[in-house]
Amino acid sequence: MNAYLVILAQSVATAAIEIIILLLCAGVVGFLSAWFYQKAYFTPIIRKLEEEKEQLNRRIEELNSEISGLKSKISGMENLLAEKEREIQELKNQMKKEG
Repeated sequence: MNAYLVILAQSVATAAIEIIILLLCAGVVGFLSAWFYQKAYFTPIIRKLEEEKEQLNRRIEELNSEISGLKSKISGMENLLAEKEREIQELKNQMKKEG
């Protein structure tokens, strides 16, 4: 009877180990299949987003260069405005002297 219980205990332990191994294998297969599916699904989306990002970065560079050009134009116009205001002041002073 004891020999029968030992064989039964060994087969239960073996079955438990086998079940655990099969569950782990099923988990790995499920994980890998989900990973490959998500990779296949999201890769085109990621590429599209990266292309849009590159286009936006190029647009930002264009706008920054346009801004720097406009800033230099503004500074030139401010200098011109200051010069014209000096001329106006000089003309006003001349008119006061004459009038």
